Amino acid sequence: MQAKIARMQEELRQKTVEATSGGGMVRVTCNGQQEILSIAIDPELLEEKDVEMLQDLILVAVNEALKRSRELAQEELAKITGGFTIPGL
Repeated sequence: MQAKIARMQEELRQKTVEATSGGGMVRVTCNGQQEILSIAIDPELLEEKDVEMLQDLILVAVNEALKRSRELAQEELAKITGGFTIPGL
């Protein structure tokens, strides 16, 4: 079981999820280990010079990407454990 979990964790590092906000103007890519891989901002958004809105859009996209990453990890772990919850994983 430990070997399967270690392999799953490595596979999660390779899998990615993506989240957007502002109608796709901010796009965040995260891997299955909750590491942010990239943030893309549509240049049109920068023309508005609304820093607070940009910050809010980034925050929303990052939080959604991290949420999706955690869900992905839980789904993969459930495949190995048969749905049992293992503390710390």
